[in-house]
Amino acid sequence: MRRLLFALALFACIAGAESAGAQPGGTHPGGTQPEGASAADAPPQAADAPPLSSRAHVSLLTILPGGSPASAFGHSALRVRDPARGLDRTYNYGTYNFREPYFIPKFVYGQLTYLLVAAPFQPFLRKYQRLGRPVIEQELRLTPAQEQRLFAFLEWNTRPENRAYEYDFLFDNCATRIRDALRDALGTRLRLEKATLPRRSFREHLDRFVAGMPLLDFGFDLALGLPTERTAVPREAMFLPEYLMEGFAGATVGTGADRRRPLVTRTDTLFWEKGAQFPAQAAFPWVTVLAWALFAAGAALTGQRWARGRPPLAWPDVLLFGGVGAGGVVVWFLAFLSDHEVTRQNLNVVWMWPTHLLLAGTLLARRGGRLTRGYLLAVGAAALLLAVGWPLWPQDLHAAAFPLVALVVLRSVWRGRMLTTRAPRTPAQSNGEAAPRRERTETR
Repeated sequence: MRRLLFALALFACIAGAESAGAQPGGTHPGGTQPEGASAADAPPQAADAPPLSSRAHVSLLTILPGGSPASAFGHSALRVRDPARGLDRTYNYGTYNFREPYFIPKFVYGQLTYLLVAAPFQPFLRKYQRLGRPVIEQELRLTPAQEQRLFAFLEWNTRPENRAYEYDFLFDNCATRIRDALRDALGTRLRLEKATLPRRSFREHLDRFVAGMPLLDFGFDLALGLPTERTAVPREAMFLPEYLMEGFAGATVGTGADRRRPLVTRTDTLFWEKGAQFPAQAAFPWVTVLAWALFAAGAALTGQRWARGRPPLAWPDVLLFGGVGAGGVVVWFLAFLSDHEVTRQNLNVVWMWPTHLLLAGTLLARRGGRLTRGYLLAVGAAALLLAVGWPLWPQDLHAAAFPLVALVVLRSVWRGRMLTTRAPRTPAQSNGEAAPRRERTETR
């Protein structure tokens, strides 16, 4: 049950997409979209895409982040509107079916299917009004031919055999799909100005969105590895809806005779929630404070027992190594077994060993010998190496992890040394109780 809850929390941390749950059309399709499918794969005049009138418009919808982990990164969708045909439709690449068999295991493993769903605009807007999520619309400067080409592709892409794709949080999501569809519709006429987007690593981009959620921020930094330390080029930064909006705001489109005009012709705020603030204000770092409090309590307990010449208590280390080991199961799985690229090469595997669960069981059973002693000293050495080089490692490790690593060093080295210097003890002695004295008798 604990691992299932952790998987659910991790899902909220990494996905950040919009669930459609049981939306119409949200069932798992029979086929999947070919890798890298784009507007170039759709015929300009698809049979299920009626010609648009001269009054048609295409716009980008950006929904700002919400207050829950699943909505922490915002959302993007396309809107196609043609008053002459009574058409007003949204195209949403951020839909998934939570009732799909083995949904959580597939997500944790990195094989989650997302869908493109078309829906009427007004219910779409009302949904975010109910949620208190601001909605911003950018009308795009497209020629009638470009609008028709993009509309034909979107209609083709919503077919059951085409609408599914394998979701990737950084490189293939609701925002990147829109970016690529528009790029293919406009071709070389579209120019995304690089100066409009900040130069940050993927991790730094994500940190801005979770600054108000300390626990989510901590989960990110435990789960994500070295690939997220790479600086995202402006095109890659558009995996976040806010940066897709900013990128479009600074983009230009060629109109012939070497003339370039802004891609966005008009920006409207369709809905705004009073008091909405972005980026979110940084919250009190209670996770880091709690981690230091645990270290202080563990250090005080260790010092007290050492000063009195008593052996370490079992239960603090059972809790410490049991908790770290449970987290290690997830971190090691993501780093070595899953298909997630961004969770690989994770330095947190140095101190979060899944085998700590076995150590916790050994301590709970009050057993221990040469093998346990060697394991403890190896754990302490690995964690100490990580702690000593903390500011030098290429991965941005979370501040709350440092006191936990230090506590692992302290408890593992002390307990290992106690096993080295003391003779085996009875269960009563392991709890700090004095052993009963045996009276010496003589046999004559």
